[in-house]
Amino acid sequence: MTQREILDSLPVHLRPFVREQDYARYTPRDQAVWRFIMKHLTRQLADTAHPVYLEGLARTGIALDHIPSIDEMNACLAQLGWRAVVVDGFIPPAIFMEFQALKVLVIALDMRSVDHIFYTPAPDIVHESAGHAPFIVDIDYAEFLQRFGEIGMKAIATRADLEVYEAIRRLSIVKECPGSSAAEVEAAEADLHRVTEANKALSEAALLTRLHWWTVEYGLVGDTSDYRIFGAGLLSSLGESRHCLDDEKVRKIPLTVDAVACPYDITNEQPRLFVTKSCKHLSQVLEEFAATMCFQRGGAESLRKAIAAGSICTAEYDSGMQVSGIVEEVLCDAVGNVTYLRTRGPTQLARGDREIFGHGVDYHREGFGSPVGHLKDFSRCLSHYTVDELKAHDIVIGAPVCLEYLSGITVSGRLRGVFRQDHRNLILSFDDCTVTDLSGRTLFDPAWGTYDMAVGSRIKSVYGGVADREQLQLYKPMPETETIRVEQDAELMEFYALVDRCNREQQPLAGETRKMLEQGLAAYPQEWLLRVEMLSSSDAALADRARSELGEIHRSRPALQELVGMALDS
Repeated sequence: MTQREILDSLPVHLRPFVREQDYARYTPRDQAVWRFIMKHLTRQLADTAHPVYLEGLARTGIALDHIPSIDEMNACLAQLGWRAVVVDGFIPPAIFMEFQALKVLVIALDMRSVDHIFYTPAPDIVHESAGHAPFIVDIDYAEFLQRFGEIGMKAIATRADLEVYEAIRRLSIVKECPGSSAAEVEAAEADLHRVTEANKALSEAALLTRLHWWTVEYGLVGDTSDYRIFGAGLLSSLGESRHCLDDEKVRKIPLTVDAVACPYDITNEQPRLFVTKSCKHLSQVLEEFAATMCFQRGGAESLRKAIAAGSICTAEYDSGMQVSGIVEEVLCDAVGNVTYLRTRGPTQLARGDREIFGHGVDYHREGFGSPVGHLKDFSRCLSHYTVDELKAHDIVIGAPVCLEYLSGITVSGRLRGVFRQDHRNLILSFDDCTVTDLSGRTLFDPAWGTYDMAVGSRIKSVYGGVADREQLQLYKPMPETETIRVEQDAELMEFYALVDRCNREQQPLAGETRKMLEQGLAAYPQEWLLRVEMLSSSDAALADRARSELGEIHRSRPALQELVGMALDS
């Protein structure tokens, strides 16, 4: 499938986050950065990465000598039942998880700069392709990754989580841009520190993000004394994939669900890493955490978490009714059973993740409230009664109806209609309706208009986001920040392209070509990567000159000693 065909096959609400890869935008120096990283990564990781890594690179369309095209990757991933799309930097975590649940790898479009070869503060195509893709060939891991996405898209996030996401995105963009001033970086770091410090009450989404970090991004497999690397963050970092092996500086801890209690800093190397026994162990830990989440537990406690989050969440009744909105209030009886829930602002009613016609946010723009529980003298949930059984209980369209709940909540009005689906009563609509609780509090007044009552005896699930994501999209507009594009030195890029072409041809250099390459070395005396590329030249004298000048850079520029040393030693 082409990029456009894959984009068109995605759910509508995910499409705004996807870009199209314009391969021509990668500069010759970008390609040189890719070659340098992949050459040294694969050598470094040959004995330290999980054995699947090298096999996975080849089977997912990732070559060592050029930046992968998304079409190359998709031709390979299709055989594994996965797809890939490109995006601009960090995208909202819930959206990232939804792509993962759909078996779609999200690949950051940009290539890290030459200044950030060891570690990039922003997502890039090295991390997303060479880091995440290889292990898709392992069926158990691929299933774990997809399941993580399914669970992650259900996690309740707070408004503060969104602020942290935006701050991380801004910081990553500023730090990756060579033109950013120290003051701009400092301001972005201060902003991230501020919102992170303010976000003390960690949500399900924040805790799950930690688990994702310590497994998918920075995981080790084996045991604490004999382990291999599988985390994408380590696999894509020349520096950290080596430094993480130092057991004195980086503590190794057996993976348990307690990993969610450990914070991380995306701007620094990690002082600790967690070691999993196997993919099955990964899945066990994930499911152990998932069992504590509101989408599995439901009930009053979960609704209270949704209230505290202040974000749009979905409460699902045992009848299948789904109420999506900002939960503002939950009433309970003395033993903790939910008796009434209320949302504020635009609310969506759905079933089976499909909005019920006429019950979207335009109709329920002021909010929604409805009782929960069993009715007096009814042997089962009202949703299961047939039309004839309703009539036997004097529940008839067009007639006055009074429903008395075991909780003491009373709904009294003229029944306007019953919405049924799949042989279930889901919504009862009333005119001239009054709803009161046991204390006499008015929960709905006739002057407020038509009362639409959801039917269900308990809240079986509460989760982040909305039921029908096509009808109510959470992330509009797109993130405020966009990756900063830096203008490149056209003449320098021509020199890189010429070196690459000569290296591929491996023919004796014509006099004019050799002269041009020598001019490039003279014109850019500090361009170390250009000299690294020339080490592969078919012209021995030119390669020797490049090596000699790299030696001088190695001696005179401490910040480059490790990188240049790697090149000289290879």
